[in-house]
Amino acid sequence: MGQAFDPPWSTDLSLPTGASVNLSTAIPALALDMLSPHGEAVRVFSDPVPYLHAWELQSRLHEERVRNQVPDTVLILEHRPVYTLGRSTTASHWGGNAALLCEHGTELHHVNRGGSITFHGPGQIVIYPVLKLDRHATGPRQLVWLLEEIIVQLLSRWNITGHRIPGKPGIWVMTPTPEKIAFVGIRIERGVTLHGCALNVDLDVTPFHRIHPCGLSDCRIISMAAACQKAISLDLVKQELARLCRMMLKLHGPAGLDTD
Repeated sequence: MGQAFDPPWSTDLSLPTGASVNLSTAIPALALDMLSPHGEAVRVFSDPVPYLHAWELQSRLHEERVRNQVPDTVLILEHRPVYTLGRSTTASHWGGNAALLCEHGTELHHVNRGGSITFHGPGQIVIYPVLKLDRHATGPRQLVWLLEEIIVQLLSRWNITGHRIPGKPGIWVMTPTPEKIAFVGIRIERGVTLHGCALNVDLDVTPFHRIHPCGLSDCRIISMAAACQKAISLDLVKQELARLCRMMLKLHGPAGLDTD
C-alpha cells in the first residue's frame, strides 16, 4: 500500500485505477526511449513533455528506484497544456463541460490524487523528485517543507519573497493580496516519492481563470514574470532549480539535459 500525502492543495499527478487510457499503446516505444533517464541525478527537459509521457517515465523511475536499480532522481520539466482533476473535484470547480474547457486543445485527465482541479502548461516548471524518502526527510511533511524551501530560495534569486500561509499550503506572493505562485504535493509508495511541485514562471494564467484552482473560488494565481513585471528565462530558472535540488536534496550523481 502506498502512503499518500495529498491534501486538497496537492499537485499529485497520477492516473486512476482502471483508467481508460492504455499507456502501452498511447505512448510510442520510441518516445519512452527518448525520455530514458540514463541515470542522471537531475534530468532537465528543454521542451514541454506530454502529461502521459511524463507520468510513464515517473512511474518507471519509481519502480526502478524501489528495486535500487537507479539512484535518487529529479525530473525538471514543463507540461503541454493539461487540466488534471483530483478525487474531490466537483462540477462546480470547472463547469463540468470538458469540450468547452478543452476547446483550445488542452488535455483533461482524471487523476487519483486528493484535491481538486489544477492546470499545467508551458511556462510553468514542474519538479518530480523520485527519492527514497528516509534518505532525505523524517516524513512527508518535512519533504514538503524542503520542496517549498527550494521554491522560496529560487524566488529570492529574482528578488521575489515567497510566503508560507498557515492553512493554505504552497508558496504565495503578497501583492498585497495573497496570490499562489507554486503548488506542492507528494505521494509515497513503498518508501519512494512520486509527484512534487509546480512553479509558475512565465505563462498566461488565463487557463486558471476557467477553473477554481484546488477547488478554491478565491485562489488568485500569479507568475514570476508578473511579479517581476518582466520576462523570465525558463532555461535559467530550470538551471537554478537543478542546482538547488542537487544542493538541498544532497544529490550526488550527474545532471543531464534532454533536448528531444
